[in-house]
Amino acid sequence: MDLTFAPRQIEFWPIERLRPYARNAKLHGPDQVARIAASMARFGWTVPCMVGDDGELIAGHGRVLAATELGLAEVPVIRLGHLDEAERRAYRIADNKLTELGDWDESLLRDEVAGLLADDFDLSLLGFAEDELEALLQDPDLGDDAVAEGEDEVPEPPTDPVSVPGDLWRLGDHRLICGDSTSADVVSKLLAITGSQVSTVVLREPHR
Repeated sequence: MDLTFAPRQIEFWPIERLRPYARNAKLHGPDQVARIAASMARFGWTVPCMVGDDGELIAGHGRVLAATELGLAEVPVIRLGHLDEAERRAYRIADNKLTELGDWDESLLRDEVAGLLADDFDLSLLGFAEDELEALLQDPDLGDDAVAEGEDEVPEPPTDPVSVPGDLWRLGDHRLICGDSTSADVVSKLLAITGSQVSTVVLREPHR
């Protein structure tokens, strides 16, 4: 198979020499551009822009926007002069779409991010939103509805309980009775309190 390689030389062009493609379908919002700029400021400019001989951008619109935000005057570029107009348009789409097709190994990613967190590295530079990082770093064995070990275990009743069936407790404006909530006698005792208004009724069944 004959494979056309892009030029090996990286050139540095004045940023005003570049022309964004007017019909670029990939959107770059302010938040993303700010994240790209932060990444470039920390890691350096690691991926050159792809341009035609005429200066039209083929790939790297977000990086150029970030460079403008950073106040940079020059941009590293690779000229893709071997592409015709249709190939340029196709490559713009492919360059963005192909990066979306890969999946993460969640276990390895979690370990890597946890390691960076332990090293006190700024995780905002990774490109993930805060809620994504929180979900990623959550213990995979404990879902949102997971119950901690022993949480639902019912303890044995004490030998000498503080409250026994029939006890009525006054809690400020509220009343609490120890008894069987299905018993009419218990409910009547709770509600038959003269001179007071019962604002909250809490009924509990005695230990069986």
